[in-house]
Amino acid sequence: MHQIVATRAETSRRWWVLAIVVAAQFMFGVDAFIVNVAIPTIATELHATPAQIEAVVAIYLIAYATLVITGGRLGDIYGTRNVFVAGVAGFSMTSLWCGLAQSGPELIIARLAQGATAALMVPQVLATLHLLFSDAARARAFGIYGIVLGLAGAAGFTLGGVLVTLDLAGLGWRAVFFVNVPIGIIIIAAALKMMPTVPRRAGTRIDVPGAIVLFVGLLCLIGPLLFGHDLGWAAWVWLVMAAGVAVIAAFVRLERSVARRGGMPLIDLSLLSDAAFMRGLVAVFFFFFANLSFYLVMTMFMQKGLKIPPLEAGLVFVPLALTFVIASRHSGARAKHRGTLVIIEGCAVQIAGLAVLVATVHTVAAPSALLLALVLMMFGYGQGLVMAPLSSAVLSGVKPASAGAGAGMYGTTTQIGNAAGVAAIGAVFFAVESATSAYLALFAACALFVLSISISAVFLSWMRRATS
Repeated sequence: MHQIVATRAETSRRWWVLAIVVAAQFMFGVDAFIVNVAIPTIATELHATPAQIEAVVAIYLIAYATLVITGGRLGDIYGTRNVFVAGVAGFSMTSLWCGLAQSGPELIIARLAQGATAALMVPQVLATLHLLFSDAARARAFGIYGIVLGLAGAAGFTLGGVLVTLDLAGLGWRAVFFVNVPIGIIIIAAALKMMPTVPRRAGTRIDVPGAIVLFVGLLCLIGPLLFGHDLGWAAWVWLVMAAGVAVIAAFVRLERSVARRGGMPLIDLSLLSDAAFMRGLVAVFFFFFANLSFYLVMTMFMQKGLKIPPLEAGLVFVPLALTFVIASRHSGARAKHRGTLVIIEGCAVQIAGLAVLVATVHTVAAPSALLLALVLMMFGYGQGLVMAPLSSAVLSGVKPASAGAGAGMYGTTTQIGNAAGVAAIGAVFFAVESATSAYLALFAACALFVLSISISAVFLSWMRRATS
């Protein structure tokens, strides 16, 4: 296999392969944000309840989080190209299904399927980059990958606003899902022609029971947060959440049982005893808990509270995304000199940005989209300072033999944090959205969660010094 990879690496063809897989990653990144801008329109046209709207976002993340490690292992078993093409095809078809959905529940099911197929597609991107770029060009390839990740947010918000506003062929919000279909077809055709085939990795197995139990546990924990308000927070809702805790505990025991039988657990159990790594995952959870939920609340606030049109609401986030990319480029150099302190500094910038946002909303009767865009640039810069150093700090202490497993657990935690944040903060938002003070309280809640990252970062720094 190494000989095949080396041969591929000597040709310029690998840069075309890079373009193909990064295009798929870009499509996935855009899809994570493009839906936010269309959410108010979707809610109106499908007569969806607030809980269903939250679920449209959260269920996609839960499906992806529970299956992304399995998707990576399927690539090892059946070949990255085969699983990548299958993932892109599935993502395209489920996107079509999302666009054709006629009700809130149907859209939720389609988004569940879309998240599952994304879990097949996305892991093959990094796997392909790792295989094809093992020489000096590796830094450049991963640099391109990082820039694409940053720009996907800006493109998602902008494209969502444009498609909803233009109402192409009367499709309205459905176009935000349909757009994935032609792009997916092009990516599949290019992948079949250009991507190299890599032999399967011997000994790789799939932990299907583990993935199912983790999915059920997360659904029991997060589902009640999504639908609790609609169900009047009945006693059985809390029992379901308690059952979710029990199922997650059973998941850990199941994984240990799989390991004892000589199988391949979904997670690397040795990492559970790494205190620094686990504290790092706590910081990651809090960061992403406050991440996507903030964008959801902000989008709803602008369109429903301030009556800002979808296109302008989407464009508000473009300067934020660009400052995020700039800060991400600066954060690496700062982290070399400041260590994990750069994470705390970035959190401080985010909190300051949120404080300015709250002050603006409180003092200006009807802030314009331009004013909000300028204010949010500070928040975006703070996010950019945090994300890359946080990832590096969490994964830096992981042993090389566990690098892949650590990265998988990191990726799963980010999506669980996003889903939990959307469910919890979204539930509060939809319960009290009529009062302006409620919006301000939610922004303050996001600031508190960002502050918790700083606290976790302090513990992370302390643990690294203690174990070094």
